[in-house]
Amino acid sequence: MLEKLFSLSKNGTSVRTELVAGLTTFMTMVYILALNPSILSASGMDAGAVLTATAVSSAVACFCMAAFSNKPFALSAGLGLNAYFAYTICGEMGYSWQAALTAVLVEGIIFIILSLTNIREAIFNAIPGPLKIAVSVGIGFFITFIGLQNAHVIVDGSSLVSLYSFTDALKDGSFFTEGITVILALIGVILILTMLHKNVKGYMLFGILIVWALGIIAELTGLYVPNPEAGFYSVIPSSIVSMPASMSSTMFQFDFGFILEHPVDFFVMMFSFLFVDVFDTLGTVIGCASKANMLDKDGRLPGIRGVLLADAVGTTVGACLGTSTITTFVESSSGITEGGRTGLTSVTTGFLFLVALFLSPLFLTIPSFATAPALIVVGFLMMQQVGKIDWDDLIDAAPCFICMTMMGFAYSISEGIAFGVISWVVLHLLAKRRENTSLLMYILAIIFVLKYFLI
Repeated sequence: MLEKLFSLSKNGTSVRTELVAGLTTFMTMVYILALNPSILSASGMDAGAVLTATAVSSAVACFCMAAFSNKPFALSAGLGLNAYFAYTICGEMGYSWQAALTAVLVEGIIFIILSLTNIREAIFNAIPGPLKIAVSVGIGFFITFIGLQNAHVIVDGSSLVSLYSFTDALKDGSFFTEGITVILALIGVILILTMLHKNVKGYMLFGILIVWALGIIAELTGLYVPNPEAGFYSVIPSSIVSMPASMSSTMFQFDFGFILEHPVDFFVMMFSFLFVDVFDTLGTVIGCASKANMLDKDGRLPGIRGVLLADAVGTTVGACLGTSTITTFVESSSGITEGGRTGLTSVTTGFLFLVALFLSPLFLTIPSFATAPALIVVGFLMMQQVGKIDWDDLIDAAPCFICMTMMGFAYSISEGIAFGVISWVVLHLLAKRRENTSLLMYILAIIFVLKYFLI
């Protein structure tokens, strides 16, 4: 039955591979169930309701991904967009979370329309081949940076970012709280790379579980001392089963009157959600599809409309249940690296989001230092595509370099795409090589420039 539903043999995969891929993807993104309620609760929303809404809407979006496209991409509440929701709209601007949810709902509806009318598909297809490769490589750089931060290998410093100092940790006494987790994360990277070299099936998942187990041993022996005030929690589950919180306080809590009272502010809020979600999703899909060799000879992804529609439906459902924008997660690449190629991977991830509602104490105990090594190795694997770029062609290569570096340094997939598109259009115009640039690329470049000066 699963063979028929997901065309497993046709896609060169198996039930076991898809299940492991789905579990691996879930393990690398389950942190969102802890992080999203923490962020959105700053806006006044009930954290328990947000956790339930996040899990349910993520599951629905993953199921839609399988039904609409049969692709292995997983979705959940987007980081960055939830911070904009809580800290900018509800914090700096002082508006209610109900008004912010209304903006997310309208964005989701517009997304559905754009997906059904092929506009988003046209944008995907308009991006030149070399720039698509750059997006994939840039995401590798970006996800590696995220992994290094989650592992605390890279920390805040006088130069914006710094390398973690074991010397300072030994002096201030934080070694057995933070320092040991850095060591465990680095061990995890070596373990995963070793298993990858030996072609161990499920190496990514095994790496996460082994590092988690080492963390439990470290805590039991006193090598790891949790400090919740500093953000370092116990890695030993205190319980396994719990009942999910009610979503009654966040479901359908919209403020449509805000649109008439503050039309300009509402447009800015809605457009910001729309802009970031469109290009974050496109970037993630390009990167993950490139890694999985899903693009055809023209650099197009068969079934892209279904992928984008699932993303749009996820956002709309999420707004109705009570969470910020649902988007395709870059962590999907971890499952793809494990061999996930069909919607069975996304179904598995979605099912685990529902299971997590009842086993949240277990899943939320998985430490970031256990999942960080997987992200770092995925970044390494995605960076390998950099060799496909013709670095002798300055006019093509320079925008690719700008796209890749800005994605990491600006900490945003959408900003990397924006800088890549603008630089591609400008350089190709100056070099009088217009045959490689479509009309839509010029339109996108103008929109990106206006966005930086007007929004």
